[in-house]
Amino acid sequence: MPITLKLYAFLSDYLPAEARRSNAVALDVPDQTTVAALIASRALPPRLVHLVLLNGQFVPPQERGARTLTAGDVLAIWPPIAGG
Repeated sequence: MPITLKLYAFLSDYLPAEARRSNAVALDVPDQTTVAALIASRALPPRLVHLVLLNGQFVPPQERGARTLTAGDVLAIWPPIAGG
């Protein structure tokens, strides 16, 4: 099922080189993939996954293992960053 993954700040290093400029990559993931499973499949270090938005809505850490993705979803992830 097609989804879009967006990684911001230094997490963009985990994207393919050609996707780093836009911070986004189109992915085809299996049905019933959870937010946590996608994060793990991309080898994102858990301590660097701070702010997670699914279609613009915050997904708290305790819900990431149960929240499943659906076709067309956009998952955006930011690391913890300091500053304004």
